[in-house]
Amino acid sequence: MKLFLLSLYLLTAISFAVAADLVPRNLTLQVKEDVKPPRGWARLRRAHPSGNIRLRIALYQQDFAGLENSLYNISDPDHAHYGAHLSIEDIAKFVAPHPMTLTLVDEWLASHGINESDIVRSPAKDWITLTLPVSRAERILGTEYYQWQHTDGDILVRATAYSLPQYLHGHIELIQPTTMFRRTKHRARLYPEELEVADSVTTVNQPNKRVDYSCQNAITLRCIMQLYNAVGYKPRATKKNGIGITGFLGQNANAKDLNSFYHEQLPGAKQAEFKSISVYGTVNNQSVAAAGEEANLDTQFAFGISYPTPGTFWSTGGTPPWLPDDHTPTDSNEPYLDWLDLVLRSKHIPQTISTSYADDEQTVPFTYADRVCKLFAELGSRGVSVIFASGDGGVGDGNSDPSTQQCDTNDRKHSRSFLPGFPASCPYVTAVGGTTGIPEVAATFSGGGFSDYFPRPAYQDQAVNSYLGKLRHGTYDGLFNHLGRAIPDVSAQSRKFQIVWQGKRITIGGTSAAAPTFAGLVALLNDARLAAGRPTLGFLNPLLYKQGEHAFNDIVKGMNPGCGTPGFNATTGWDPVTGLGTPDFKKLLKVCV
Repeated sequence: MKLFLLSLYLLTAISFAVAADLVPRNLTLQVKEDVKPPRGWARLRRAHPSGNIRLRIALYQQDFAGLENSLYNISDPDHAHYGAHLSIEDIAKFVAPHPMTLTLVDEWLASHGINESDIVRSPAKDWITLTLPVSRAERILGTEYYQWQHTDGDILVRATAYSLPQYLHGHIELIQPTTMFRRTKHRARLYPEELEVADSVTTVNQPNKRVDYSCQNAITLRCIMQLYNAVGYKPRATKKNGIGITGFLGQNANAKDLNSFYHEQLPGAKQAEFKSISVYGTVNNQSVAAAGEEANLDTQFAFGISYPTPGTFWSTGGTPPWLPDDHTPTDSNEPYLDWLDLVLRSKHIPQTISTSYADDEQTVPFTYADRVCKLFAELGSRGVSVIFASGDGGVGDGNSDPSTQQCDTNDRKHSRSFLPGFPASCPYVTAVGGTTGIPEVAATFSGGGFSDYFPRPAYQDQAVNSYLGKLRHGTYDGLFNHLGRAIPDVSAQSRKFQIVWQGKRITIGGTSAAAPTFAGLVALLNDARLAAGRPTLGFLNPLLYKQGEHAFNDIVKGMNPGCGTPGFNATTGWDPVTGLGTPDFKKLLKVCV
């Protein structure tokens, strides 16, 4: 039997080798991808030829459809495989490239003098990373790299097109950084006033709850636990559970500020500690002056809500504005890929991860968005709940007065369209919108709408079709994709959050506040499951849409204006402003545990 299997293996290997040799080696380059630079970018000058650029090459995966099917099965509470999360090795079986792909791409790289020792491969070998001088990358890709500057000062080195031999187009999915002019933005909104914590015990009514009156003026940990019915829950699985926060643009979370925050809002907490991991050269600067307002907001509320669940903060490089010169390596500014590459190689990953950063979907090439989205599916398959802020632009981009936003599409047609955000539009993440006030109403800036890239997943059909059926016929026709993945999925408070930043008490907000708030509560749900001997929740959405509707506070008032329109309206049931609503922790416990 072993001899037979060995013979079969050798015959298969020979077949692949022969097939590879039979592929015509027409090395004439043909355009693989080209883009029109988004509005606001101006070309400056050629990139310096000796500067280095770090290329990431994505190879087509053999069976992502199989991985997606497994993800939905293990995330469906009614499926026999619910909670049977996959290992790194399990995932690799789905996403590994075809052997012929590896053969052809390796041969192509070798023809340009690039050896195995020059490259780094992902565990499944579906990503290749290599660093080259700009001049060499230009020759290989048949392109020209230029410095491009945005109107706000950001500078990137990018190409508007790149080419590959035709025979490789079906094997290489994308190469970046090339055509992506994304500008990752964090969503924290600073408020100029510095508020004192009110000591009043007067309460204000929230449906089925009583909340301190002070919460009208400043949102604290106590307010969140009261609002979302989580008072009194004590984590019990802290040796198994974890929560993570991603930081980009060089932001650092400050441990001293976190201790000051705990001193004010969580007096029973011991010395605050969390694991800080630097990604791609970021320096973990713990001087108070280097504390990031976004990083502090995310860690203080996510870690505070889930305390004492162990926390991890990743700080990833790629900080604009970046000014390249003859002596500075070319910045790749691909933070999602840098972070995902590191975390997906890890054996142990925090079971809940929150991110408060986003891009306008249309500024991200579809090939890149699609491939990054698939990496989030891998995280979900590993049993991780991946949570993203839905954005602060309403139905627009948030960069100007909502009533005057033009919201032009980023193509040659320049037609008017609502502007969904990415990665919130990825169907494998949970997007969190914003609310404000008590009783809660939708925050006007709550990012919501419908993806132009990703079709609506089946788990959303019933809820979203119900909303669309309520829209007056013809409302916003042509401005959004009725068949797209709808955002947000859920929502949470997003204004007047009181944090400590650079030693001072300030108020801050945005869906940047909503995402870590929801993540903190999810970490508590995971704690309860682990304490009960059950697997973590992993990818949340199929469960939330199937069984969680009545475990949320339905938000029925408010709109998210943008693009010169009033935007969508909050209403009974799911809506593209607040999703299913805000969480009721004790009701979610009954659903999830």
